Amino acid sequence: MQRRSFFTGAATAVAAASVSRVAMAALPEPVIQASADTAEPLTPPNGRPYHPVVTLNGWTCPWRMNAGVKEFHLVAEPVVREVAPGFFVNMWGYNGQSPGPTIEVVEGDRVRIFVTNRLPEHTTVHWHGQRLPNGMDGVAGLNQPAIPPGKTFVYEFEARRPGTFMYHPHADEMVQMAMGMMGLWITHPKARHPLIAEVQRDYAFLLAAYAVEPGAATPRVNEMTDFNIWTFNSRAFPAISPLVAKQGDRVRIRVGNLTMTNHPIHLHGHEFEVTGTDGGPVPLTARWPEVTTDVAVGQMRQLELVADAPGDWSLHCHKSHHTMGAMGHGVPTMIGVDHQGLVGKIQKIVPDYMLMGERGMGDMGSMQMPLPDNTFPMMTGQGPFGNIEMGGMFTTFKVRSQLGANDYRDPGWYRHPKGTVAYEWQGAPLDAQAPRQTAPGTAPGAASVHKPESLPPAAGHAH
Repeated sequence: MQRRSFFTGAATAVAAASVSRVAMAALPEPVIQASADTAEPLTPPNGRPYHPVVTLNGWTCPWRMNAGVKEFHLVAEPVVREVAPGFFVNMWGYNGQSPGPTIEVVEGDRVRIFVTNRLPEHTTVHWHGQRLPNGMDGVAGLNQPAIPPGKTFVYEFEARRPGTFMYHPHADEMVQMAMGMMGLWITHPKARHPLIAEVQRDYAFLLAAYAVEPGAATPRVNEMTDFNIWTFNSRAFPAISPLVAKQGDRVRIRVGNLTMTNHPIHLHGHEFEVTGTDGGPVPLTARWPEVTTDVAVGQMRQLELVADAPGDWSLHCHKSHHTMGAMGHGVPTMIGVDHQGLVGKIQKIVPDYMLMGERGMGDMGSMQMPLPDNTFPMMTGQGPFGNIEMGGMFTTFKVRSQLGANDYRDPGWYRHPKGTVAYEWQGAPLDAQAPRQTAPGTAPGAASVHKPESLPPAAGHAH
């Protein structure tokens, strides 16, 4: 992390008259993060204690205490995010990254957030799900004047209820959110809560989608439906960090959705309960076991489970296109098409032509076809048994029996006990050839249609 000051000692614009000018005499230094790695949890150096979260491929924003108020400084600015190794996207974010840093506070904290605008246009920050004074809600034109470029506004309110929340602009949001402006807000309970369990691991991430043309680096901000880069915290598999837990740990996973579609988040090998939303904790009588939960647009979901099954378990969106990289959505289906003798003829005209899709798209994981610069492959990622053939919204939940309490490092691939891996049958083969295909219209009992023969008009078929 790097520290740098903006407009220190300069006049600042104030979001509400109730903010003390004495408190604004010196801006807190904004902390800037350049790395896309998952940072270690930030143990609170002052204020009320809490168990910190781990933001996947992100970090928690430091603060300073000023007369009992927690002060944060967000800088809205253009950033470059490494979405996957070698694939960089021009985004807008906060403090050097998209998403911006996670803000962690405790129920009852008085919070003051300085927001400096270094974008080429005005902006605001909406504190999604918070109970606060209307003038601090961050909708440009309705609750406040927009923050002009080069100015700093101040938001101040009390974190009134525990839960998982978000922050994002409510000014030109079609562009600003499509460019990656978003962040997490976690409010921890101030004391033991009857509906909020203590956990050993607490993870958080946001779902985001971008439309980036192959070879390009800036998202298409006017896109409504045809997105091709699907991410956890603006990272795509295999660049998304794994979630790590010791066997027996109680784990909380906080997921927020700021894309333009819903995402059924699915965990392998375990059951979980949805224990909270951005509306608050879910009553015990309203919980039930799940392995998939749908996170709709603008929603937060808190999932909790006991990590009792060792292994490397998949965690992903269950929409199959969302676990792919930069797909070409206009690609025709070629399954079953006989290309025999055709490839050589095409290569005489197009030397780089490669056959794909005749047997499905699994071959894409091992193809070494040339791609435009700064293009993320559709399938990528290597596992201990070969190509994982995933991209986008996919990562792993790694449960180990031998793991330190504060160890969040990737433990490597799971070593399966003998006899617990699927294996090839070595006995007598099936007495049939595979694959077996039946020509259309020739399956036993298939209906057939034919044109009747011409009959004289008297037979009633004149037309």
